[in-house]
Amino acid sequence: MTTKRRSIALFRACSALAGVALIAGCASTPESVAPKSNGWVKDEVSDSYVFGYPLVLMDVSRAAATGSAPGQAAPNTLRHAQSLPPVGASNPPEPNLDTLVSSGWLDLGSEPVLISLPDTHGRYMDARALDMWTNVVWSTASQSSERANGLKAQTIAFVPAGWKGTLPARVKRVDVSTRYAWFLARIQTRGGADLNAVRRLQRGLRVAPLSAWDAHGKRAAQADAPAGAGLSGDPVATGTPASQVAALDANGFFSRLALAMEDNAPVPDDQHALKILGDIGVHAGDAAQLPSGSKDTAMVSAGLADGRTRIATPPSNLLAGNGWTWIGDDAGNYGPDYALRAYAAWTSPGLPTSRDEVRARVTQDADGHALNGANRYVIHFTAKQMPPVRGFWSITAYTTNGALDGDAPVRIAFGDRNGAHRNRDGSIDVHVSADRPRGGGNWVPVPQGDFRLVLRMYAPKPQATDGSWQPPAVERQ
Repeated sequence: MTTKRRSIALFRACSALAGVALIAGCASTPESVAPKSNGWVKDEVSDSYVFGYPLVLMDVSRAAATGSAPGQAAPNTLRHAQSLPPVGASNPPEPNLDTLVSSGWLDLGSEPVLISLPDTHGRYMDARALDMWTNVVWSTASQSSERANGLKAQTIAFVPAGWKGTLPARVKRVDVSTRYAWFLARIQTRGGADLNAVRRLQRGLRVAPLSAWDAHGKRAAQADAPAGAGLSGDPVATGTPASQVAALDANGFFSRLALAMEDNAPVPDDQHALKILGDIGVHAGDAAQLPSGSKDTAMVSAGLADGRTRIATPPSNLLAGNGWTWIGDDAGNYGPDYALRAYAAWTSPGLPTSRDEVRARVTQDADGHALNGANRYVIHFTAKQMPPVRGFWSITAYTTNGALDGDAPVRIAFGDRNGAHRNRDGSIDVHVSADRPRGGGNWVPVPQGDFRLVLRMYAPKPQATDGSWQPPAVERQ
């Protein structure tokens, strides 16, 4: 299934690039044969925006999160969420109510950086690291059979490209092609007094460059980053990086992209995308020199607008069923599928692989009407239709801009780990409404206006991503 979808994506990508090449070829035709066209400028700016968006977003996020200002942390340190996000939280979008997150930006410019994970003693935990193009270079997905019952203590070394040296014994090596990497670890919590147990595990997370470790694999003394009391959900950075990127004009965006590529080079398979960038005057390490003729300027603006629209448009190779959509097996490992990679970065910064987590979204009921808190809904999971997970699952409601409802009387994500009541036949009816249903069980509280639902499946089984399983429809009562 994965191979088929990737083949389709490659065909679509190659077809699109071929079209651009054809337009570019026509543009070079002598004027005696045909009028010179600059339509290629719009197409190549748009294609290049889609290609470069993940790197620019990551670069802006890293710059906003690292430093000495309040809310920032130095590179190669972790900030720990100490509480679940408050009502009304929207940064990052769709904040997570199932876990506390530890997050940090790694600088591999001079040497490897090592991270130690503690033994969680049966508590669910996952961790991952992304390169600057949002590809997941390492995660605990390979330990999926174990993660449902916790992780064992382990140390991972993130190594810069071309580094030759010796690592401490029993340390797993992970090569990273970009200078910077983003590390996240999530520990499951039920909130309340349970948060204290998670905080103790967070203190067991250790990160330091190789030079701070001795030959026995012990971390030398190093000050920890201050606890991030305001850090919650899946943090991207302090501020709103996506809004900052959206505010960049064409010169600002492509200059940022060019400078970021100097330390974070694309992979060899991206040569055609780099050629297109060169066509519009974008080269690694240099300020962008975009086409600036009287007609070209308008084409650049049009291409920028088109690129912004494309990254927010669901690609055709998303999985879909009963109104829900989600990214399948290609999550976190996008290859040349630049459209899917950009969409994932725009909707879910830091998205893990499909073996770590699946996030399915729905905005409409079974009849195609927008979900609205003025109505009551039911999601009926038959005994054979439960979300296929090795870990656990939950459903959370958000406003249309991805915020937790600021007027909600409670702040919960309903799931199989917080008292789900089954019917006699083993099925589960999940009640979705603004007001607590009669009996109060299996309830997802929602905003009064339009909203969306996110179904999270932690350590999912293959059925969740190969298209053989679908979430049930949201039925209006």
